[in-house]
Amino acid sequence: MKTVIMAGGRGTRISSVASDIPKPMIKIEGKPVLEHELECLCDQGFTDIIMTVSHLGNIIMDYFGDGTGISPVTGKPFGVHIEYYFEKEPLGNAGALFKIKDKLDSDFLLLNADAVFDVDFNRFVAFHKQHGGLVTLFTHPNSHPYDSGLIIADKNAAVEQWLAKEDDRPEYYRNRVNAGLHVINPHVLEQSGIDVGKVGTMGKNGKPIKVDLDRQLLKPLAGTEKMFCYDSPEYVKDMGTPDRYYSVCEDYKAGRVSGKNLKNKQKAIFLDRDGTINKYVGFLQNIDEFELLDGVADAIKKINALGYLAVVVTNQPVIARGEVSFDELEVIHNKMETLLGKDGAYLDAIYFCPHHPHKGYEGERPELKFACDCRKPKPGMILKAAQDFNIDLAQSWMIGDGENDIKAGKNAGCQTALIGTDDFGQTATVSSLKNFVEQYLK
Repeated sequence: MKTVIMAGGRGTRISSVASDIPKPMIKIEGKPVLEHELECLCDQGFTDIIMTVSHLGNIIMDYFGDGTGISPVTGKPFGVHIEYYFEKEPLGNAGALFKIKDKLDSDFLLLNADAVFDVDFNRFVAFHKQHGGLVTLFTHPNSHPYDSGLIIADKNAAVEQWLAKEDDRPEYYRNRVNAGLHVINPHVLEQSGIDVGKVGTMGKNGKPIKVDLDRQLLKPLAGTEKMFCYDSPEYVKDMGTPDRYYSVCEDYKAGRVSGKNLKNKQKAIFLDRDGTINKYVGFLQNIDEFELLDGVADAIKKINALGYLAVVVTNQPVIARGEVSFDELEVIHNKMETLLGKDGAYLDAIYFCPHHPHKGYEGERPELKFACDCRKPKPGMILKAAQDFNIDLAQSWMIGDGENDIKAGKNAGCQTALIGTDDFGQTATVSSLKNFVEQYLK
């Protein structure tokens, strides 16, 4: 599979870090960001590379050559084959794709050269092939969803809406953001309606005609069931501003970049919902009653920063009892993610059990009234998350305010912490999630 890396940006926002080299050549841990990308790709068998370059592109071409040479930093071969397309005039962040489309005869990876990442691309591509779409977006939660574009997908991961920053958005939304990594079928270029011959020529406004990847190629696919999102907690960050650059440098030093690759065992903090994240009001049915507990956002923000996955596992028998619909529960969880996101915190995943074994409730849903393997104290939700994200359960914690939370964590092989004063054989007893983070996550 070919990989197209867009390396033509001018990097004006990060010019205070380095103004005499292109942004992808800025070094992290002694190596250019672009070299880190190529290492990640090469290690996984993605060695057929096309780079689109422009501003100071000769520096990139002189450094990497055709990819068969030796790195001046590591002394090892780059191990890839590189072709270049040089944009004499800026074509937008997708215009070059139309200039090289004859080289794209099957699905290809499309990446940004200024992204810092370490992800399992084979897993990403396998998801794309399994779903059979024209495009698969790599999506994840981030610490600032309120000023990011949002991706809204259905239960099969098909993208229903693409909300750019300037678009109206619902009051409450899932924290799911396009990370800028894509698997694309070249048919997208053919059906876009864009005249290849006009790309780069002067338009009526006297400026070269450019192509915007998001707004002109990808966003129109929303709602067509031809574009899917691949949700992953792996590390992908833009280093395009000085603050972000220094942040990713720290993450590299701490091992958080490579550590989040799902090829590696992950550690997680599993969180009960009611009484742990939000105030306990019994069986919560009214979204207006959902309120975050004091200190929870800061605690989850710390969990995020330390490289743990933050995963909610919650029993929701109100579904089986007919008191809350699946759609209503989704909006409640969207409120939870929105409130956390406003404070810079995020959840990597939410698992819920909709079942309830006891019958006799007015309006109950018979198809959900059975004894399942996911309802706590059984460990089904935790085990499913461990499978989905390659989690080392022995290095993980289950945090909750009840006996079933502790039993579920112990049944899964996790360490456990109870928010409360009772003794259910838990590893730790704390007064709040914030208290747990302060005491046990140094």
